[in-house]
Amino acid sequence: MTSVQDSLIFRNILSHPPTAAIWSDRNRTQYYLDFEAGLARAQARLSIIPSEAAEAVVASCSNVDDLIDWELLEVQTQNIGYPVLGVVKQLVARVNAGSPEGQKWGEWSHWGATTQDLTDTASILQIRDTLNIIEDFLDRIIAALRGLSIKYKTTPMPARSNLQQAVPISAGFKFARLLATFLRHKERLFEGRKRVLVLQFSGAAGTLATLSPDGSDDIGLKCQEELAKELGLSVPDIAWHTERDRIAEFGHLCSLLTGTCAKFALDLKLEMQMEVNEMREPYAPHRGSSSTMPQKRNPIFSVYVTAEAATVRQLSAALSESMVSDHERATGPWEIEWIVLPQISTLTSSCLRHTLENLEGLEIDEANMLKNLNLSNGTIVSEAVMMGLGPKIGRQRAHDVVYDLCREAVLSEKSLLDLLDASQKIDLPRSELAKMCDPKNYLGLSERMTDRVLAMCNEAQSQS
Repeated sequence: MTSVQDSLIFRNILSHPPTAAIWSDRNRTQYYLDFEAGLARAQARLSIIPSEAAEAVVASCSNVDDLIDWELLEVQTQNIGYPVLGVVKQLVARVNAGSPEGQKWGEWSHWGATTQDLTDTASILQIRDTLNIIEDFLDRIIAALRGLSIKYKTTPMPARSNLQQAVPISAGFKFARLLATFLRHKERLFEGRKRVLVLQFSGAAGTLATLSPDGSDDIGLKCQEELAKELGLSVPDIAWHTERDRIAEFGHLCSLLTGTCAKFALDLKLEMQMEVNEMREPYAPHRGSSSTMPQKRNPIFSVYVTAEAATVRQLSAALSESMVSDHERATGPWEIEWIVLPQISTLTSSCLRHTLENLEGLEIDEANMLKNLNLSNGTIVSEAVMMGLGPKIGRQRAHDVVYDLCREAVLSEKSLLDLLDASQKIDLPRSELAKMCDPKNYLGLSERMTDRVLAMCNEAQSQS
């Protein structure tokens, strides 16, 4: 095994086969041919090359497996350093062989293009296909979180600060925060598409001099526009051979997406501890089991997400490194993308898939949430009691009184309510104190904030 994408064992765990197929040699090379076919059609319409030549080129580009000798391309790539010229050579030879006597229509292939034009455009098309997969996962994750936010909108559970119980929140509020984050990611994806999905076709140094040598006409720009239409991409404002922010932005988007998945995975791992046991990954026989401890149920999907997200963050940094490119055509940083993009794409897709699987089958234990709320003998609502007493005895005095009673509750294992009721410093009826000490009465604006996110979600879905 050279990578998890190629592994029979790990390809469905730490990779995503549909995304891996996008970044395969076969698919990338077909995109080279799609570029060549689109360029030929565009240039024929503009009378840059003969229409007969364009037809011959297009016919030869329709199926990569019919055209490409893969063993030969391997040798050519090792010799040249890049696969594009080997592909072009094989294309030219095929078209020339099928041309009428005295004609070599293949010589019109690749007219005015350079290696990086094809390579970058193929990468952009692969990113486009990857973003389609990512968007599908995003939509399904958002739908799952919407359902959880609605279902558990008023279900109380402990919030945690520094891994200690803090104050009560609703489980729906916790899910709605995650939902709001994924809605922002959906916006980022929409905005990023406009910046990232841009054609690269500018020639050797980006000036399109092969088509408009002295700049006296705009045939090169017209060819750009026609080729962009052929491939369904945006027209570049200017050449971007060594301006790699588009590629880096895709990497950063993947880093943000997987970072959010990892945050949820961390929370879920902590929730699955036997001492907490409020939420659990979907059950399947033997999933996450131990070879020596039969009682264990490991948070295995969350473990995958943690590893994948951490790796994507490192890979995203590598794409930032590729931005530091020299002059008009780079000497090395560009090739970083060839190494990183397939991995970052497959890992991100896999990370989202595991997150979706967790959310769609998530087990929620409301009884344990309530049990954990009561673990502290009522001290989890100490803030509520302090704020309730503040107007009557002063906030600072209320803080000190409640602080001492909380300490006593922990040491004596008596309830905060009983201690408050017995305190000589507090003169309030037990019924009023009981309301202060009920976690269900201290959820704040959890429900309203959840409703606000749900309204945002509904609006976003209606506009999509």
